[in-house]
Amino acid sequence: MSFFNSIGRSMARAPRSNTKRAPTPTSATFPADAQSPTVLKQSPSIGPPAPKPLYLCSPFVEAALVKGNFKTIVVLPKYVDIMEWVAVNSMHAFPSRLLFDFYTNLNEFYGVLTEFCTQHNCPTMSAGPTLNYTWINQDRKHVHLPASTYIDYVMTWVANMLDDDSVFPTKAGHDFPPSFPSTVKHIYRQLLRVFAHIYHAHFAQILHLRSEPHFNSLFAHFLAFGAEFELLEMKDLKGSSSSPVGVGALWERWKGMGILAVSAS
Repeated sequence: MSFFNSIGRSMARAPRSNTKRAPTPTSATFPADAQSPTVLKQSPSIGPPAPKPLYLCSPFVEAALVKGNFKTIVVLPKYVDIMEWVAVNSMHAFPSRLLFDFYTNLNEFYGVLTEFCTQHNCPTMSAGPTLNYTWINQDRKHVHLPASTYIDYVMTWVANMLDDDSVFPTKAGHDFPPSFPSTVKHIYRQLLRVFAHIYHAHFAQILHLRSEPHFNSLFAHFLAFGAEFELLEMKDLKGSSSSPVGVGALWERWKGMGILAVSAS
């Protein structure tokens, strides 16, 4: 069921929570127009096959705080009005609260990894053995950025969007802008890329912190909600055959395990 097709363009909104976000670094060079990054395809090198990522290995792939299918915690319950369900799952209305929660929790995880995600360790925004993301700058050119800078841009842009009343209106009677659905999907795409980089480049640190059940549960919830309300594009999650996104394989594993029993393909 599409969220956007179900509830229309506007709804009453209660004031946002006063909960403070985890701090993010800021950048004086943050692009004013916050253009979407794009994928840079690289030719795979010739040599022995890469080892299986740790996040796909047992027991790490099974680690979670919640057992069972995450679809059950995001699907619209029978006989419940979608507006009420959206309100329950939001900061008083979707998608601000869920996006706010995903953003905040992801930001907190990344905050403890910043000493490892450096320009030296992560010179590109990698998300797979043959996949980097590039950023479109103000001159409309694709540029390579260290992962730390790239994530700085993403987190700053998302924070600004969530705080912008013209994008996420908080007063009753104020309609969402016509661009609202595409903005929400774009935010979701950006957060997905941060997840993808952490899994690809920093899962060893997640294991060292013994936080894999928490991080897996956060990501599974993120994927289940995105699939249920059509915020998640499979092309963004899986990439292409020549440049696959690493977490696309995790999606398939979790589907096979019954953690993500979703209809999206």
